[in-house]
Amino acid sequence: MNTPHTLELSARLHVVIENDVFMRVLDIVLNAECEKDRLAAFQDFFAHDQPDFLDWAKRLRLQTRHLQDCRVSFVNTSDELERALHDADVLVLESLQVGERELSQAPRLQVIQKYGHIVRNIDEAACIRHGVQLLTLRRRANIACAEQAMMMILALAKRLPEINKLTSLKRLREGGFSPAPFDRRHTPSSNWARIPNLDTLYGATLGILGLGEVGRDIAKRANAFEMKVIYSQREQLDRALESGLQVKYVSFEELLEQSDWLVVQLPSGPSTHELLNGEAFRRMKKGLRLINVSRAQCMERGAVLTGLRDGTLGGFALDTLWQEPGDDDDELLGFPNVILTPHTAGSPRQNGLLDFEQMVHQMDAALDLRSR
Repeated sequence: MNTPHTLELSARLHVVIENDVFMRVLDIVLNAECEKDRLAAFQDFFAHDQPDFLDWAKRLRLQTRHLQDCRVSFVNTSDELERALHDADVLVLESLQVGERELSQAPRLQVIQKYGHIVRNIDEAACIRHGVQLLTLRRRANIACAEQAMMMILALAKRLPEINKLTSLKRLREGGFSPAPFDRRHTPSSNWARIPNLDTLYGATLGILGLGEVGRDIAKRANAFEMKVIYSQREQLDRALESGLQVKYVSFEELLEQSDWLVVQLPSGPSTHELLNGEAFRRMKKGLRLINVSRAQCMERGAVLTGLRDGTLGGFALDTLWQEPGDDDDELLGFPNVILTPHTAGSPRQNGLLDFEQMVHQMDAALDLRSR
């Protein structure tokens, strides 16, 4: 026999969420009883871009018709997901697998919201068979990461970190250059600073290690610069998708050997830990420029330093350090052809906030349609 408490729980919409660090924001938006420590932690996390974050979350919740009084559960594993699905109404996930087996155990499930737009971990046909609406999101923070990668590529190509504000003879000489005017009776005056080794992206080969959501956005931007784009990952994309992205699949070894620029776009984990090690660096084309706006742990730090010292690397740019915050005496700071940024690629925070606004509104709209 149901008690009043169990009746209340069953009447409330049950939202099951994969326990991704960013998706915990939905706990604050959808769960009016969210724990105080989490509220305080995210208020601090968003404070520099969204000082009224908690008010923002409350306003967003109150704008919905169906998501104002939810029961929220977080799951970490496939087993936890299966146990939570028996009374789940809405599922929000990033990487956990959902197929026929999971959907057959979810009689109440109405909506799946993917935190992203690549749905290879979700069986779309099974969703249709079970009458579950599948929603996706092109994450703005991922787009920002792609922009950061291209910014780093351009900055290294034009030696911007080294020549920024070196506009006088004195400053250029102090920067290690040998400026001198040309004979203007006969020549133009471009690059009177006489800065060597400036580069052009047109026609250069950009290799992308991991063509997921961020990697694909990087490929699109590289296409605009008329670069040749190659990629490598565990599974090759279908030919139609490759054609649309104007990319070519190569082996990991070929990627290292052919790339003028290499962007590493991999998650951190056992399968990617120090994938770019000393052996990988020995395969690289001499002078390759290496860009990473994902995770430093997929590169062996010692191999990076050796590559910078011996010229294997013509430049290096990194947004997420091996250790955060970094150290003032980090050897990487001494190389003029290195760019280091303090984990800002996905910023500003409005990217994430707009993502969550979109997710909440489209989930609510989907539930509204199904309630009619």
